[in-house]
Order: sequence, then C-alpha cells, then structure tokens
Amino acid sequence: MTTMPRKLTAPSPGWTVTADVVVVGSGIAGLTVALRYTELSPEGRVLVVTKDVLSAGSTQWAQGGIAAVLDPEDTPAEHLKDTLLAGAGLCDEEAVRVLVTEGPDALKRLMEHGARFDRDADGELQLTREGGHRRNRIVHAGGDATGAEVQRALIEAAAHEPRIEVIEHALALDLLKDAAGHACGVTLHVMGEGARDGVGAVRAGAVVLASGGMGQVYAATTNPVVSTGDGVALALRAGAAIRDLEFVQFHPTVLWLGEGSTGQQPLVSEAVRGEGAVLVDAAGERFMAGVHELADLAPRDVVAKAIMRRMAETGADHVYLDARHFGARKWQVRFPTILAVCRDHGIDPVTELIPVAPAAHYASGGVRTDLKGRSTVPGLYACGEVACTGVHGANRLASNSLLEGLVFAERIASDLIAVRRSPGNPHDHRPDGLIDPRARGRIQAFMSRGAGVLRSRESLATVGRALADARWTPIAVEPCTESWEATNLHTVATALTVAAGLREETRGSHWREDHPDRRDDQWLRHIDLTLTEKGELAMESADALDIENLVAIALREDLAGGEDVTSAATIPPDQESVADVVARRDGVVAGLPVAETVFTRAGLQVERLARDGDEVRKGDVLLTVRGQTRALLTMERTALNFLTHLSGIATQTRLWVRAIDGTGARVRDSRKTIPGLRALEKYAVRCGGGVNHRMGLYDAALIKDNHVVAAGGVAEAFRAVRTTYPDITIEVEVDRIDQIEPVLAEGADEILLDNFTVPQLAEAVKLVGGRARLESSGGLTLDVARAVAETGVDYLSVGALTHSAPALDIALDLRSA
Repeated sequence: MTTMPRKLTAPSPGWTVTADVVVVGSGIAGLTVALRYTELSPEGRVLVVTKDVLSAGSTQWAQGGIAAVLDPEDTPAEHLKDTLLAGAGLCDEEAVRVLVTEGPDALKRLMEHGARFDRDADGELQLTREGGHRRNRIVHAGGDATGAEVQRALIEAAAHEPRIEVIEHALALDLLKDAAGHACGVTLHVMGEGARDGVGAVRAGAVVLASGGMGQVYAATTNPVVSTGDGVALALRAGAAIRDLEFVQFHPTVLWLGEGSTGQQPLVSEAVRGEGAVLVDAAGERFMAGVHELADLAPRDVVAKAIMRRMAETGADHVYLDARHFGARKWQVRFPTILAVCRDHGIDPVTELIPVAPAAHYASGGVRTDLKGRSTVPGLYACGEVACTGVHGANRLASNSLLEGLVFAERIASDLIAVRRSPGNPHDHRPDGLIDPRARGRIQAFMSRGAGVLRSRESLATVGRALADARWTPIAVEPCTESWEATNLHTVATALTVAAGLREETRGSHWREDHPDRRDDQWLRHIDLTLTEKGELAMESADALDIENLVAIALREDLAGGEDVTSAATIPPDQESVADVVARRDGVVAGLPVAETVFTRAGLQVERLARDGDEVRKGDVLLTVRGQTRALLTMERTALNFLTHLSGIATQTRLWVRAIDGTGARVRDSRKTIPGLRALEKYAVRCGGGVNHRMGLYDAALIKDNHVVAAGGVAEAFRAVRTTYPDITIEVEVDRIDQIEPVLAEGADEILLDNFTVPQLAEAVKLVGGRARLESSGGLTLDVARAVAETGVDYLSVGALTHSAPALDIALDLRSA
C-alpha cells in the first residue's frame, strides 16, 4: 500500500500569533463561522487564513444559487425528500433535516450581512428550479453570479468587524495538537514579505477547516487553482477520519475548450437546463428523455453518465447544450456571466450550440463531522466542501452546497461558544515527507483517466500503482508551496482511489464499469478512512454499518417510543448536570465515538478525554458529558453497553498482541460476532492492535471440509471458486499435513491450519516455505500463544476476541453542573 507522510516537511515556525479560533478558508463557510462567532461572543477573536486573497476560493465561482424553502407552497419535507433521493441512500437524514429547517433563517442572516438576490417587479425573491428539485426554491444573484455576490457581501461584513483578523496568501500546512490530542492551532506558510512571512504558527483553542474542495486532483475541473485538497490532507495527517471520498461529482455541462485542455474549465450552470436548455449529440438528437423521468433536469450523476455513454457510443469527445430558443434578452439578463465566457471562447449561445463535457466539480465526501461540525479529532471542525456532514450522501443535490456552508458554519460557531477552550502546548512527533512537485501533472492525468467518471478495478489499480511510483524521487524535495500542494494532491488522490476501489458498486456519483449495479445489500454504508502512524490508510469504525442507525435501534429497545419513566418522575426537566465516564479497571478503550453519538443524539455536550486504542487506568475519565440530567441518565446505559463491550474486546486483543510481541505473527479475529455488531467488534480488535480477517462471506473464499465434500475434492472446490470468482482471495482450511501440498499446487493464497499442535505448525511452516500465508486456529490459549507464533505462522486466529471477551468495567459518575 502507498504510504503517505503524517506531517509536511517544513522549517520550524519563525513567528506565532494567537486567537480564540483559527478558520482555514475564506469562502461562504469560513467567513460565516467568523462572523457568527463574533456576533455570539462579544469578546471573541477569530483569525481567518486564506490561501490567496479573500475572494479567490470556490464560492465566487458558484453560478447556481442557494436552495431554501421560501415559497409558502413549498415545505422542508419536500426539500428533504429531493435531497435524500439525489443522495442515493447515503444521506444522513438528520443532517438533511437540519439543513432544510435551519436553512431559510441562515439565508435571511446572509441577506442581513448585505447579500442582494434577484427579485421580481414586486420586490419578491425570484425562485427558480434546478436539476433534482421538484419545486422552485433556488435564489440567485445577478442571474448566474450568486457566488460572487455572496463572497462580496461576506468580505465587506468581515472587513467591518475589527475582531476578525485576516492573513492572506497563507497555505495551512499541519494541525497542531497538544499532548491530549486536542487541536491547538495550525502551522502555515505566508507567501509574502513582512513580519509574518515564511512558516509560522497560529495558536488557538479550536481550528475550523473551511478550505474548499480538491478538484485540482483531476486534469480538468471547474475548481480554481487553490483547490488542491489541502484541508482533507491536513485532517488525514492529523488522524481525523474522512468519509466517502469516492463520491466526486462531475458537473455534466462544462464548456469544452478543445482536446487536451486542462486546469480550471468554465462552468455552464445547471440553471441553464433549469430554464429549458436541452442536451443533444452531434446529430442534434436529444438523449435524456428516455434516461430519467426528469429528462434534462435529472440529478447530475445521471446526466454526466448519460453524456459519457453517448460520447462513447458516437466516438465524440463532447456533446452540446441547446439554448438558442432563449433569445438574446434572456441570455443577457439571466446568464450574463456564462454568455460573456462563451463569447470570450468564440461561441455565441444565442445562435450556436454550446459544446460541453463532464469535468470534476464537487466532492460530496470529506472530513467526517457530526451535526455540530466536529471532526473525530477534538477541537478540529470542518464545514463546506472540505467536510462530509452527511447532507449530500452519494451525490449532491444542486444548490445545496452554499446552503450547507451557511447552516453548518453557524452550528460550528454556536458549538465553539459552548465549549470555549484555551490552546494547549503543541506536541508533535509525526514522521514527515514531501512529494516531488514534478509529479503533479502525472497524478492529475492518471486520476482523470482511471478514477474519473468511469472507473473499474483495472483502472483504479493502474492509478494506485502510479501513485505509489510518485512517492519515489531521485532528488531531495525542498519544502515549498509547490511540493506542499503536490503532497496534498497525492494524499487525497490516494485516499480517493482506495475508497473507489473498495466500493464495488455503482451509486450516485461513483460509477464502476465492472460493478454497474447499485447493491444496497452490501454497500448501503459509508467508507471511512484514517491514516495510521505508519502513514497507511485504514478503514475506520463505520466501514460496514451506519452507527447512527445502530444507535437508533439500541435506543428503541430502551425507550420504545416512550421515555425513561424513572428519570421523568424524579428529575426536574430543567435540571442540568455534568457526568464523567470513568474506567473502573485498567484496559484499552474502544467505542468512544459510538458512546458520543448516543449522548449527542439527546442534545448533550461531550468532551472526549481519551482516544480509541488508548490504554487507560482505573479512575481515568474518558468522556465528560454536560446537559440535562434527565437526558444524561436516559442515555447512560445505552452508551455504556457499547463502550464496555467494545473496550472489553480491545483489552482482550491487546493481551494477545503483547503475548506474541516481536515474533512477526499477528493476532486476528474471525466471524464469531454478535449479529449487527460485526463491524464495530472488528474495529475494537483493531483498537487493541489486532487485524481483521474476513468481514463476511463475500470478500474472500474460504474452502472448508464440507465444501470439499460437496465439490468432490479440494482441487475441484478450488477450481470452481477460481472459475466463478477469478479475482477473489482463496483460503483453504486443512487439518492434516498431507493436505497442504495439494492445496499449494492449486495456488492457495492462504492456508488455515486447524487444530495443529506446535510441532505440526513448525513442520507446516517449513513445508510451505513462504509460498502462502499461514494461519493457526483452534485450541489457542494465551499460555501457548507465543510458542505458536514462534513457529513462523503469519496469523493467530482468535474467535474468543469477539464472541467471549469480558466487558471492561466503565461507569458514569454524575456530578452537579
């Protein structure tokens, strides 16, 4: 697997500044956080750092509008339904509900900051429709210049607030964390001259990433040159989880500028189709009518795929958008920016067809956050395109992005007030490194060819090899803006390619040619990735289930739609308390994010004081929870059920890992798990230092004695699997030495040695001689673990880790507020 640096190589900071909060990014999300925080905190100070000038991000390029329920005949429920439908099953419904219910008020506050939107002759807001919306609910400014107007208004508002300081031309490098793992600032490089030039540090109680997207990872994109995935890469290096990075939206109608054109390409807004333009091929034939019920107004992924299919069928490298029936007046009033851009490139849309093709546009995935914008790293927040709030799912609904930036930025500002914190002392021992900036073009080219609109196992494998090769360079790479950006691009490209390779289905904006169907039975789930200490990508706890849904099931068991009658009867509704979640015994903790999800679901505030995988001592406080006493006691048992069980698995795993330390063998689990909890239990094994075997019956073939009997022999069983599933890993279980050689002859990837004695294991290792991986299973105990490992086997498979590990004693201690 391709490894990545955990920190960018850079000189030591030559200067330091402090603030309550540092916001990385100056688009709609970043400036809204800054403005809202200073509105809510009379003494608050915010430092905004931006990579270029304040207006250089993606917000100013937004031609579409902002979606919000402002028409009396429209409803939040309808907006929610349209969003969930576009998201292809992966939206967080609660996050979408927050968006559609809080959106109108957030939009009104944006107008109070000075944003002026288009109105009709009566002074009412003009509401239009775009692809995927079934109601007119989109507000625009200047026809197709909404982003530019929003950016103008926010910049002017920020300029009039003396407690907002701005540092321009500043590239954020890495997160600073204190010894407890809490974010306490960032390092950055200022490209200029003066007191703050070169590498410096911003010390702050919290860090908010609002750094935009990563479109520049592709050769052709609508994103500006500053969109190099800096925020996602920074978060990954800091240990944060990223979610669903494979869902990159390719805008279907980007102005085609000719063969070989790269870099930022002009966007032809979806609103043009919303006003009645249609797509045609070179022969003038419309091709969307039979593809989707909304035809040319179908969701973007549907339109992009249809265009790519038609291009493949006809051998063309673009199609056309026909809006000639608009007439000159409508073009000049409704789409003046697009009209000017087209004419600048020699195309007059009033009389000519507009050549268009899909290009990378928007990342629906990003830094995983909760409903308050908090990442998995304490004190690190994210909003806007850099974040994955759960709103967009597998495919963003048009004009929801600016609204998301508003709503979740305001939520972050409110949470920052509630959990205000002074910065700690930086503590950082992460390994560093850089990518040669000359590799940037190769990375972009390979990503466009193999990880773009069309993807397959083969194309993604080719991209993966190219990214691994890009790590090598014959020269020492100097720390500079070009090498830092190249490293960020390489990091997000690698993560995106890994996630796209894992998701073996077609869903939303992720299209696998080799897996053309949507598979809800296997893939109605998120892919969460983190970066290990070695710089390798690992799947996080939500890799095979929706934690929110699992928590909801657990709470239904406890409450059944009612309430905690004891707490309701004995505790006043307005009473508030603080509670500590405390370890009663030494052990390894796992499941803190799940417990936090339980508590936050009831509106409680949670401060995480430990991390999953930490060794804790009796009396250590793992979480501190604040809020209504009734809610605390109602959620207590559900949270502890998850936490004690998963921590017990992690603790037991750590005992086995220690027992074989230094042998080269690794401890791994089996499928002996509680139904519904497999992914979490396997995650707990990883927290304890073990590794996972198969997630299910679908991700590897394991031929056992009954399969051999049914197939008529081990060779027959092996060949049947290889014929039916040529690319899958094949493992074979044997219980005698004489069975090993025939299995090796068939080409087994792994041999499971069932109930072998230590001498038999040693004999098997010698016989195999490295031709296959070996696992010891059956009859294992801690007493013999080291002797087994010292035989040279690769794995010890311990089913007891998940099916019979004792729970770790953890309790909740209530104290007054």
